[in-house]
Amino acid sequence: MSEILKSLSEQGVSIWLDDISRERLRSGNLATLVREKSVVGVTSNPTIFASALSKGDAYAEQLHDLKIRGVDVGEAVRAITTYDIRWACDVLRPVYDASGGVDGRVSIEVDPRLARDTERTIAEARALWWLVDRPNLFIKIPATLEGLPAITACLAEGISVNVTLIFSLERYRAVMDAWLAGLEQAAAKGRNLSGIESVASFFVSRVDTEVDKRLEKIGTDKAKSLRGKAAVANARLAFAAYEEVMAGSRWEALRAAGARPQRPLWASTGTKNPDYPDTLYVDELITRGTVNTMPEKTLNAVADHGTVRPDTVRGAYEEAWDTMAALKEVGIDYDDVVRVLEDEGVEKFEASWNDLLQTVDGELKKA
Repeated sequence: MSEILKSLSEQGVSIWLDDISRERLRSGNLATLVREKSVVGVTSNPTIFASALSKGDAYAEQLHDLKIRGVDVGEAVRAITTYDIRWACDVLRPVYDASGGVDGRVSIEVDPRLARDTERTIAEARALWWLVDRPNLFIKIPATLEGLPAITACLAEGISVNVTLIFSLERYRAVMDAWLAGLEQAAAKGRNLSGIESVASFFVSRVDTEVDKRLEKIGTDKAKSLRGKAAVANARLAFAAYEEVMAGSRWEALRAAGARPQRPLWASTGTKNPDYPDTLYVDELITRGTVNTMPEKTLNAVADHGTVRPDTVRGAYEEAWDTMAALKEVGIDYDDVVRVLEDEGVEKFEASWNDLLQTVDGELKKA
């Protein structure tokens, strides 16, 4: 057992792995990470699946059967990915049971090409929920404007949702509003609110990547001194917004009816700039009631030399606001930054999905 990861978990941070593969599942590696590295959840995306499919022979038998059946590539992708997600849900079921349904969660993403289509997103979420058929599943829905009503509709039906691709504080508030509305509708239908879980995935490192690029272009000493500070400040202010909502009357009414919080989840926490500490987006975002989903490289770095302090978020709101003010002062347009990041995020998700389709198509031809 990693003592550092154990300490992080004891500080109230749920450690999730941002990776999945059939080889990881069949070798027992995921179960080992649960046992030895405090991993209590898993997130996936098309890039992760494409990478898994391109390595080894873990998918050979299923690909052979899918080829014989003559299924199209879309159906093959769905069959392959839901199989792995279902298996991971079963591996994590003891964690789910032990945590009363809070952790032990596994996320699968709706087809990102539907990110701007509300009705098709809802239909896809229903299909995935039915196909995997596990209570510890999360359906990942992007926080686009079109995704917001889909989030509400799915939660109202009792589908647990991982809201992904959140960059801006304004959009995060809209996500929380969509979540509250979904729970309110679920309550009106007489659903058991305690069984509906949600997390809101607030992306971290990509903010620094975009802001740092702009700071370099500005080029002043003041601008350069702000590199590597925007992402953490943005995430801390997101948590401040979360605390405001949790203190509100809408949440109090839902909590009294048995609902549970939509936990903030720190996503994209692998450090992309080699000049920054490789545990930066873990060490600086420690606070109770959050999730940090890490690539295995980051997980191992934290296990080896992460710095766990009691709380690195709640006492830092003023500093975060000062950072955002300084960024504005040197010429950083926050609204434009988050708009670009959302647009690029959707485009990257779509490109990853197309890569996955091509990978599966190629593997089917070789099967």
